[in-house]
Amino acid sequence: MEELGALLHGFAVVITPYNLLMMLIGITLGILIGVLPGLGGANGVAILLPLTFSMSPTSAIIMLSCIYWGALFGGAITSILFNIPGEPWSVATTFDGHPLSKQGRSGEALTAAFTSSFVGAFLAVILVTFLSPLIAKFALQFGPPEFFAIQLLTFCSFVGMGKESPFKTIAAMMLGFALAAVGIDTMTGQLRLIFGWHELLTGFHFLIAVIGLFGVGEILLTMEEGLAFKGASAGINTRVVLDTWKKLPKYWVTSLRSAAIGCWMGVTPGGATPASFMSYGLAKRFSPTPDKFGRGSVEGVVAPETAAHAAGTSALVPMLTLGIPGSPTAAVLLGGLLIWGLQPGPLLFVEQKDFVWGLIASMYLGNIAGLIVVLTTVPLFAAVLRVPFSIIAPIIIVICAVGAYTVKNAMIDVYMMLIFGIVGYVFKKLGYPLAPMVLALVLGDMAETAFRQSMLFSQGSVGVFWSNPLVGSISTLAVVTLFWPLLQRAVGFLRGKAG
Repeated sequence: MEELGALLHGFAVVITPYNLLMMLIGITLGILIGVLPGLGGANGVAILLPLTFSMSPTSAIIMLSCIYWGALFGGAITSILFNIPGEPWSVATTFDGHPLSKQGRSGEALTAAFTSSFVGAFLAVILVTFLSPLIAKFALQFGPPEFFAIQLLTFCSFVGMGKESPFKTIAAMMLGFALAAVGIDTMTGQLRLIFGWHELLTGFHFLIAVIGLFGVGEILLTMEEGLAFKGASAGINTRVVLDTWKKLPKYWVTSLRSAAIGCWMGVTPGGATPASFMSYGLAKRFSPTPDKFGRGSVEGVVAPETAAHAAGTSALVPMLTLGIPGSPTAAVLLGGLLIWGLQPGPLLFVEQKDFVWGLIASMYLGNIAGLIVVLTTVPLFAAVLRVPFSIIAPIIIVICAVGAYTVKNAMIDVYMMLIFGIVGYVFKKLGYPLAPMVLALVLGDMAETAFRQSMLFSQGSVGVFWSNPLVGSISTLAVVTLFWPLLQRAVGFLRGKAG
């Protein structure tokens, strides 16, 4: 009941004309960002973050989170109509969404996608509402060893549970740690890795890195691939929506299973992309008509969209309660909280109740508003894709440059953004993941501080990370997660020998 009372207070915070306006602007911008290849949730939030510096933290996070919800919705439009995934997690949606569109059922496919997205996000928001305060209360027992163990678990999860090569993930993460170490050592006051560049005294701003790595890097890659937009029409009307809604209840098992997968992959650092593929695979496996998948199955649209939105929303649980982002976008939002002077973690629920519960309340309203907006504006946003990419790309680059410049009003940041853009492009070409690098850049300082405080406390003994059952279990889980691929291979080898 305590959570319900706090949630009602959150609705009172959100339902002001200004915050509702920010919500609608955020959703509209988010859908546009999701529609445009080369952008995405993390990129859009990063590029538009400087616009929120003059706002109150509550209004800012409402706008940014609604940009994220809008981007999640928008990614489905390009996948279904043009067979171009606007987001990585929209790839699985193309498998059945585009065949449905080519059959003249684009309205049905889009309605199924948007409704499933809403259901997945709504179930995940309920999880955030009731699970976050419990985790926050539990986390109040944490000291430096526990915080480092949690951060270690996050880094190890990206290595052991990610779909990319563990060695490439570690390499990307190490580069992120090196970048996070640049500047003044907060514990000793020593200068580190600035090589005489006074502009680096404050280190690399995470926002400059994110705009370059995601925004500019993706644009360079898209320009090289020479995308051309050709797709189906986006006809959608009230009758199509109502007819599709009548069909969707028969997929309730698929929806619940996909939402559960999405929530799990969001709370752990799995993310929306693997959640969407996993849900699609399980939906096909347990479907009574698996042969229809890939040829235009509505169930093949329901599964990945439900999972992707559930994962994207539930990724905010560890970010708010522990300061550990569960997705690249959550990592960008984490950086935004630090800029606004808010320290993510268990104390956030005690010291900033208006902020936390205002954000959670905005998730409910934002998803309802997002569903209404996308169902009514699909033809408009689909028309944007008919603008040549040669016109769209320079506009996005200019927006990125303006966003980078406004961080500290310095041209050096624009140059840094371009350098990070080239790094992002090279990483994508070589198959190196960007999310672990961003995670290390954002969390590197906090992890280092927690580790050094733990070492001072224990006089240099790493045994402090197994000094009580709580920190010991987290540290052990981190080690097991790190070596999980090797353990799986060992078990498979022993089974083969036994067979």
